[in-house]
Amino acid sequence: MQVPQVVSPEEWQATRDELLAKEKAHMRESDALAAERRRLPAVAFDKDYEFEGPDGRAGLADLFDGRRQLVAYHFMLDPGATPCVGCSCFVDNLGHPAHLNARDT
Repeated sequence: MQVPQVVSPEEWQATRDELLAKEKAHMRESDALAAERRRLPAVAFDKDYEFEGPDGRAGLADLFDGRRQLVAYHFMLDPGATPCVGCSCFVDNLGHPAHLNARDT
């Protein structure tokens, strides 16, 4: 196992300050990219999508349950494949929907 180099506190601080500047630049880039993503245009749905749910068939608008927003998580799988463990874990841990419902979602 390789251990880190041992340096003086001043040398460590200078190296840490350089890394912090890089981290802040990276965060600004990430924030700018996220803002650009939020400004993506919307797409109109001109097809009547139908889904099979616990209460039978439902249209896309029915999934909103009277709310303004809908969260959808898209699992991309090969036919016959088992769901991704990471995707499944994320969806399994979304929490109680009351928090989303309070935000009209």
